[in-house]
Amino acid sequence: MRRRKRKVPSVRCPMQIDRLIQIVFLLLSHEHRTAKQLAGELCVSTRTIYRDINILSIAGIPITSQKGYGGGLSLLQGFSLDKSYFTQAEQQNIVQALQILKSSNYPDADKVLNKVAGLFSHNLQSSWLEIDFSYWGSPEKERNHIAALERAIINKYVITFTYFNSELTVTEQAAEPLKLIFKSHAWYLIAWSRHRQDIRTYKMSRIRKLRITDQLFERELPADFSLAPSRKEECNAHTFILRFSEKIAYKVYDEFQEKYIRKLEDGALEVTFRYQFNNWTFLYLLSFGEYVEIIEPAEARMILKEKARKILSMYE
Repeated sequence: MRRRKRKVPSVRCPMQIDRLIQIVFLLLSHEHRTAKQLAGELCVSTRTIYRDINILSIAGIPITSQKGYGGGLSLLQGFSLDKSYFTQAEQQNIVQALQILKSSNYPDADKVLNKVAGLFSHNLQSSWLEIDFSYWGSPEKERNHIAALERAIINKYVITFTYFNSELTVTEQAAEPLKLIFKSHAWYLIAWSRHRQDIRTYKMSRIRKLRITDQLFERELPADFSLAPSRKEECNAHTFILRFSEKIAYKVYDEFQEKYIRKLEDGALEVTFRYQFNNWTFLYLLSFGEYVEIIEPAEARMILKEKARKILSMYE
């Protein structure tokens, strides 16, 4: 007598397929999960979860069920999805790259990280490495901006926003977003400014009232684009010689590469660096307070002295 094969219940729609995959990943990343917990996370009924578990079991996924305290649904010990394509070191590098993306506030990076960690059976609690690029009080708004700009860049929508620049001015911008870059603990937008008729770099934290329009553009970012200062900017820069008190040495080493720093006999630190004569430069130097002195150029000394005088007059 011929034995009849068990019929696998049909998967009705892409949404169910996606849910089945999510269940497997959730069980891979947690030792036990109750049907109620899975139902809550996937926004379905427990009855639907049990029906999905039945489909997965028939398909060959070894899901076990334990009753009582601490029980629930789990995958058979030792089960993992096929991951032989990557070496252990490559798996580690992929997980660490996703941890970096998560720490930079990139939207939904944590969800991808959990899925990949489950795929590789990787413990996210590293004993030697923790990555966090976010600053204290890092806003949710930044993540929302990243998600919105990603959509605008991919679909080529013109955007408008209010921008607060380093020259202490506020401008209304209309731009064609071309690329997002994470550099030196911050996100930057590379876009074609319709007002300036040139490519400009905007710091994400200074963008307000971001709006995606329904207007399309066709421009692409030039292949030779670089964030490095242009030749014109380099020519406008001046060589500064700065003397820092040893009391603020920690900040000097935070801000400058060691090749620009020279320790003097009295313990002070001398830094030689190139800056433009603009508001950003002098506000930055003022952030060192009484612990920095401009030695050269003389014009820069006079500008900083005048700014310090204005500050003093506020308290007289």
